[in-house]
Amino acid sequence: MATYPTSDQLLVVIDPVARRTDGESVRIAKDVLSAGASAKVCLPDGPEEFTRALARRGSRRPVVIGDDRALLRAVSALHRQRELAGCALSVVPVGGALSLARSLGVPTGPVAAARAVLEGAERRLDLLVDDSDGVVLGTLRIPPVSPRQEDPAGPVAVSSAAGHPWLRTCQSLVRTLVTRPPRATAVAGPGGPSRLRVEVDGETVVDLEQPVEAVSVTPGGGTGKAEVEVRRLSVGAEASPLLARGRTVTVSGAGFRYRADTVVSGPVRTRTWRVVEGAWGLTLPVTG
Repeated sequence: MATYPTSDQLLVVIDPVARRTDGESVRIAKDVLSAGASAKVCLPDGPEEFTRALARRGSRRPVVIGDDRALLRAVSALHRQRELAGCALSVVPVGGALSLARSLGVPTGPVAAARAVLEGAERRLDLLVDDSDGVVLGTLRIPPVSPRQEDPAGPVAVSSAAGHPWLRTCQSLVRTLVTRPPRATAVAGPGGPSRLRVEVDGETVVDLEQPVEAVSVTPGGGTGKAEVEVRRLSVGAEASPLLARGRTVTVSGAGFRYRADTVVSGPVRTRTWRVVEGAWGLTLPVTG
């Protein structure tokens, strides 16, 4: 790991969604960063200006203030510019969707995250790159799982409910009605269980004759190999998941959708992902 001095020059790119949803956290993070380093603040109005700001960063170290989509947008832009390998990225998570940043080890409080930018160290992380040049930082899921399926009660939680009994009653009713569907129904999609061929490093893990409930692929945390889990459709007792590890993962079938981090893509008939070891650098708190 390479530590950075607090005198680093920073390019602080503030995502417009973060400015709208939590301006106070944005202000706190900006103040902490500006007090500890020479920071140039950029306020892009949309994705194109966001990408241009990163491309024109010069020698400044880029810091993104925003949610998981902003982080993914930054990594994707640097990957397309072929500048990802030589750039250490920092992020201060602000917004509603922060599970990806949290899973990568980034503090989710604005003060702690900003201090990690100033005092942390670069950690090189693996990346999944597909055959259309898309990237995956966290987990790839087939079929895609929506945030509501992952936590159906989450989207209806409202902090002001404590002062409004009628609102608590409505929320309780919604939680009762929005129940988690049975596993096979939740992931099978409108046409029934998925029939997919999953190959890892050229070896078939599951073939088309075996219906599957779900497939997940995750970069292996610096190992240079992806971790693959295939859950087969079972009748009665639950079947044990099939596990594999490898550098390339190919999924094919009669048209399927997938969720890569925050983005749902497809339908496609086949897609291959390969692991790029140590492809990108993220500034994280120094531990131990």
